[in-house]
Amino acid sequence: MTQPSIVERESGLHKGLSQRQVVMIGLGGAIGTGLFMGSSIAIGYAGPAVLLSYAIAGFIAMVMVFSLSEMAVVHPAAGSFGVYAETYLGPWAGFVVRYTYWFAQVIAIGGEAVAVGIYMTWWFPDTPVWLWALGFSLALLWVNARPVKNFGSIEYWFALIKVTAIVTFIVLGVGQVLRHSGIHNLTGLPGGFLPNGIGGMWMAVIMGVLSFYGIEVIAVTSAEVPNPEIAIPRALRTMALRLFLFYILALGIVVSVVPWTETGARVVSQSPFVRVFAHTGIAYAAGIMNFVVVTAALSSMNTNIYLCARMLFSLSRGNYAPKAFGRLTVGGAPLAATLFSGAFILLSAAVSRFTPLAYNYLQGIALFGAIIVWMVILASHLRFRRAHAERTLPVRMPFFPVLQILGLILLGAVLTTMGLDRAWNISWIVGVPWLVLLTVVYWLWKRARFSS
Repeated sequence: MTQPSIVERESGLHKGLSQRQVVMIGLGGAIGTGLFMGSSIAIGYAGPAVLLSYAIAGFIAMVMVFSLSEMAVVHPAAGSFGVYAETYLGPWAGFVVRYTYWFAQVIAIGGEAVAVGIYMTWWFPDTPVWLWALGFSLALLWVNARPVKNFGSIEYWFALIKVTAIVTFIVLGVGQVLRHSGIHNLTGLPGGFLPNGIGGMWMAVIMGVLSFYGIEVIAVTSAEVPNPEIAIPRALRTMALRLFLFYILALGIVVSVVPWTETGARVVSQSPFVRVFAHTGIAYAAGIMNFVVVTAALSSMNTNIYLCARMLFSLSRGNYAPKAFGRLTVGGAPLAATLFSGAFILLSAAVSRFTPLAYNYLQGIALFGAIIVWMVILASHLRFRRAHAERTLPVRMPFFPVLQILGLILLGAVLTTMGLDRAWNISWIVGVPWLVLLTVVYWLWKRARFSS
C-alpha cells in the first residue's frame, strides 16, 4: 500500500488541532493515573529505587515514540501505527494491533474512571465509586462526539492544570526536602535505596511502562494537525523531555518527603501525591492536590477516548470493521466509533462494583495490550527503515537499529515478567486468548472476503 492510498483512505477528519494543543495532548495522554495513582504500586515494589524503574520505562517510551514519529511524518494517518503495521508487517499485523490497542485503551479508560471514583471518595466517602465513574465517562463521551477543535481546547486546559500542578508540586517539594526531610528517606530507611532488591526495582518497571502509555497519541493526531511534518517532530521534542523530567522529579519528591513504606501499596486506595501534600502542613493542600489528580485522570480519559474512536475509525476505513464506524459528522467527528467505544468503557468501569482490586486488574489487562502495541511499533519501524533506506527522511532517529532492538528486548522481558508474577498474570490470562481470538477472526474475515 502506498502513502497516498493510506492518507486518502482515512481522509475527512478536520485539521482542527494546533501544534500547541498537540504538545499538551501528548502530555495529557501520558500524565494520568499511572503517575498519580499507579506510582503507589511501583513504590511498593521498588521503594526509592522506583526512580531507576521509571528511568528505564522512560527510555523505552522515548525509543518507541521517536521511532513512531519518523513514520508519522511520512504517513500522517489517523490509524497511525496500525496503518504502519499493515503496510510494513502485513494486513494481519495491522488488524491485530489496531483491535488490541482499541481493546487496551477501552480497558485503560475503565481503569481511569475507577481511579476518578476513588479520588472522589476523598471528599464524598459515602458515594459509590461506580457512580462517579459512570457520570464522568458520559460527560467525556459527549466532549468527544463534538468537533476535534473542541476536544483540543478542553484537553489543552486539562493538561495545563496537570503541568502547572506538577511544577508547583516539584517546587514546593524541593523546599520541603531542603528544609526538613533531606535524602534520609532515599537511603536511610531499612533496606536502603533498594529495599526489595533488583527484583523489586524491575517489577516497578511494569507500572512505569503503564504510566508512559498514551504518549503515542501524538502520532494519531498527525491526521488532524496542519503541516504534520513540522508540527509532529517539534511537539515530540518538546513533550519528551518535559515528560521524562516531570516523572523523575515528581517521584523523587514523593519518596524523599514521605517514607516509601507509607506511600507504597499493592492495593491502591489513595494517591501518594495527596499524602505528600498532607505532610506539608499547608492548609487545604491535600484537597487541592486531590482536585489535580481528578483532573489528571479526566484528562487521560479524554485523550484515550479520542484514541479509541480514531482507531475504530481507521479499522472501518480499512474494511476491518462495520462501515458505520468510518462515517463522520458534519464537524468531522467519528460519532458511531466514539459511542460504541463508550459502551465498552462503561462496562469495564462497572467492574469496580465487584472487586476492590478493579484498578489493578484493569490496568494489568491494558498493559498487556500496550506492550504488544509498542513492540509492533518498533518492529514496524525496523521494516520502515529498510523500505526507505535510499530516501532522505524528514526525521531520522540516531543509533538505529540498536535502540529499537534494545527496546524490543526490554519490552519482551517486561511482558515475560508479568506472565510469571501472580499479581500481573491476569494480563496474560485475558491477553493471550484475546490475541488468539483476533487471529481466528482475521482469518475467517479474510476467507469470507476472498470467497465473496
